[in-house]
Amino acid sequence: MKQIWLIFLKDIQQEFKTRYAINAIMLFAIVTLSAVSFSIGAYTATTRVLAALFWIILFFSSMSGLSHIFIREEETQTADTLKLVARPSSIYLGKFFFNLILLILLEVILIPLFIAIMNFKVVSFQIFLLTMFIGNFGLAGGGTMVAAIISKASTKGALFTVLSFPILLPVLISGISATRKAAESVKLMDAQNELQALLAYGVIIIVASILLFDFVWNE
Repeated sequence: MKQIWLIFLKDIQQEFKTRYAINAIMLFAIVTLSAVSFSIGAYTATTRVLAALFWIILFFSSMSGLSHIFIREEETQTADTLKLVARPSSIYLGKFFFNLILLILLEVILIPLFIAIMNFKVVSFQIFLLTMFIGNFGLAGGGTMVAAIISKASTKGALFTVLSFPILLPVLISGISATRKAAESVKLMDAQNELQALLAYGVIIIVASILLFDFVWNE
């Protein structure tokens, strides 16, 4: 736990110095949301379309910043030092919690803007908040693992989104469906299947990443 905390704290301090990931995801989200709102209009899209647009904006915005967590270690040539001072599982979890906080900060800005600009009416905030909370674990867990895989590639930016999409597709499908139901129904049971799918995926991807990270990190 001490190693996890120290790695998480190191990344937080570095991010406050550079603000690379925060600026990247925030600017991408705002620009994309503005372009979408001007293109389709706020009152012409159905609930199903708006739910899909929200998760598409969230996915691509987060992908613009989550990969930096390991790329920064390669660029500053601190990856080898990190291998010597911490266990692979501690490194993964420290980076995972940093990406989780990054996603939460993104959603704190994106959700109110999306609801206001796109006139997206949420009927059940309980379903919506549970969807976002559980979905974050899947997005951060899968994104952190893929970031470690592509950190040594020459075309990091392009590879990250391409590899992340098929891995995180279950989160997108379940998240879109649950968000649509949050706008149409007040009963939590109506979104039970989607929430269970998000929870199961989050548990599986995090456990699998912890077990496999040693091979990826030391390759």
